[in-house]
Amino acid sequence: MTAMQKLYLLVPLAPLAGAILAGLFGRAIGRTAAHVVTILGVLVALIASCYIFLDVRAGHTFNGALYTWATSGGIKFEVGFLIDSLTVMMMLVVTFVSLMVHLYTVGYMSEDPGYQRFFSYISLFTFSMLMLVMSNNFLQLFFGWEAVGLVSYLLIGFWYTRPTAIYANMKAFLVNRVGDFGFLLGIGLIAAFAGTLNYAEVFAKGAELAAMTVPSTGWPMMTAICICLFIGAMGKSAQVPLHVWLPDSMEGPTPISALIHAATMVTAGIFMVTRMSPLFELSETALSFVLVIGATTALFMGFLGIIQNDIKRVVAYSTLSQLGYMTVALGASAYSAAVFHLMTHAFFKALLFLGAGSVIIGMHHDQDIRNMGGLRKYMKVTWITSLLGSLALIGFPLLSGFYSKDSIIEAVKESHRWGSGYAYFCVIAGVFITAFYSFRMYFLVFHGEERFGKAHAHHDDHAAATHDDHHHADDDHAHDAHAEDDHDEHHHGLAPGQKPHESPWVVTVPLVLLAIPSVLIGFFTIEPMLFGEWFKGVVTVAEHNDVLGELGHEFHGPLAMALHGLTSLPFALAMAGVLLSWFFYLKRPDIPAAIQRRCSALYVLLENKYYFDRFNEIVFAGGARRLGRIFWKAGDQTLIDGLAVNGSVSVVGGISQLMRALQSGFVYHYAFWIISGVAVLLVWMFPVSLLGKLLNLL
Repeated sequence: MTAMQKLYLLVPLAPLAGAILAGLFGRAIGRTAAHVVTILGVLVALIASCYIFLDVRAGHTFNGALYTWATSGGIKFEVGFLIDSLTVMMMLVVTFVSLMVHLYTVGYMSEDPGYQRFFSYISLFTFSMLMLVMSNNFLQLFFGWEAVGLVSYLLIGFWYTRPTAIYANMKAFLVNRVGDFGFLLGIGLIAAFAGTLNYAEVFAKGAELAAMTVPSTGWPMMTAICICLFIGAMGKSAQVPLHVWLPDSMEGPTPISALIHAATMVTAGIFMVTRMSPLFELSETALSFVLVIGATTALFMGFLGIIQNDIKRVVAYSTLSQLGYMTVALGASAYSAAVFHLMTHAFFKALLFLGAGSVIIGMHHDQDIRNMGGLRKYMKVTWITSLLGSLALIGFPLLSGFYSKDSIIEAVKESHRWGSGYAYFCVIAGVFITAFYSFRMYFLVFHGEERFGKAHAHHDDHAAATHDDHHHADDDHAHDAHAEDDHDEHHHGLAPGQKPHESPWVVTVPLVLLAIPSVLIGFFTIEPMLFGEWFKGVVTVAEHNDVLGELGHEFHGPLAMALHGLTSLPFALAMAGVLLSWFFYLKRPDIPAAIQRRCSALYVLLENKYYFDRFNEIVFAGGARRLGRIFWKAGDQTLIDGLAVNGSVSVVGGISQLMRALQSGFVYHYAFWIISGVAVLLVWMFPVSLLGKLLNLL
């Protein structure tokens, strides 16, 4: 094994070592040592990733197996790495955001009794994501895929004494199993018909697979493979209708919300489709399917952000919407734009989540934005970093989100694929919606009158928006009455006369460090990533689908793009959204209240999240319960217990009763049965022997 291969191994194994030390020996080594070993593990992974990045930039890539686990029927099951420009970009994003979350956690979870366990989980999460992005074969990809799902289950249900947290992590786990079933079918089709699980070998057989059909169906093989793989991405990257788990994942502590939504798990699906671009380019049907699903998610999940009052849930719905934008880019064959937006989004979304957590700390664990206001003068670092994150999210020119988001919008406009007209409408309308709900939250939290420190009533109208009807009843204010830390269970929000306070430096330093790339990274990386050679040979785009190539002719540098952006339709819509939210929530708060009363049917629809949860409960959960009852009654009770177990007992019992009657113990009874038996044998044997003699005579 070469020195570079050892360095590749160090990247995922350093966080794994930290996770093992904090998880298994956390009590023995103590709280301080637990966070030191895990932070050190992720720091080592980040430094190694930077060195690998420089090596890849110098033109050195790697694709090979490090360990062969098994060989079956000519298919090798290997652990191997594919190190190229896409991999190192993901490695840098995952390790940097994870490091910021680790540092932030020291301050945020300082009083939590599960401190060491939490550090172990987030390091294990980082290891799982790194194994996923570094894999060079479908087996290892699937291992990382399932591992991030498992650790997300542990993290969403971190406060396992709360019914809502247990419900949320079970929901995430089950919804992801639906997506993973499709993903496994796709991998199964590849293994069966390509005869290999290695990426490069599968891609080399792409044309061969494209000429095949699925046996006994007539479906094009490539379309079936790509749609099955994308169903896996729909689960992990929370696309409609498999998006329902993501808002409920807010039940976990805020640092894990940032890690799930920014750098790990939800970006796995976007990364996977980009990695599989040589396959997806061979199926127009699959790409149209991706395009329509992404567009629907981008617009309709944005609408839900408008009515949320939990600060974390507003940011969660913006994640759903932005994942829709990335998926739209994949469907338009603008894979580079999708992962470019993945990268910029990772920084500003982590910033917004950690900023929300800082506000929650300052508000003594009250998450309702209607109880805030005027925090700007008390929490200056949180305020300025949250403003930068919000501006990046809405795509303000020169900030990183502008470059990635506008590139996606322009790519969709350029596309002629089926569904591109619908997708363009969704992403354009989504710009206004995003700006409106983002700045609604910003203005309600940081500006206007101070609504904290008052004996405010619980907002019952919000209950349905925060939890489904059957589980928000635990508390009239389920999402904030469940404390961000369990030992502060009875006191939420500031007491009368209390003022918010800025968070400690261990919380604000990660905010500042995340704000820097949120502002700058788009400006410096758009040219090489979208219009340069960075993804050459890694992302495959058919010539007739090369929308980014067309846009490249009009690209004259990041500064010119920003200046042109000031005159564009998305900028006008974004500013309209900001102005409308300012007018509605700072100047005339009576207007939104009146709209809510007038459009109560629409409000109820949004409050119930388009009834997706209710539908799933009635059809899938209810159907599963009914099916289970049928199997229980007919299968378990009637067939197994009734016929097999009790039936055999009855038969044996009946025979035993008969035999017991015969076993009387009297000699003359036994003599009678012996003589009777001999008589029966004679009667039986005599006609048979007589018949034999007659036949011989004849």
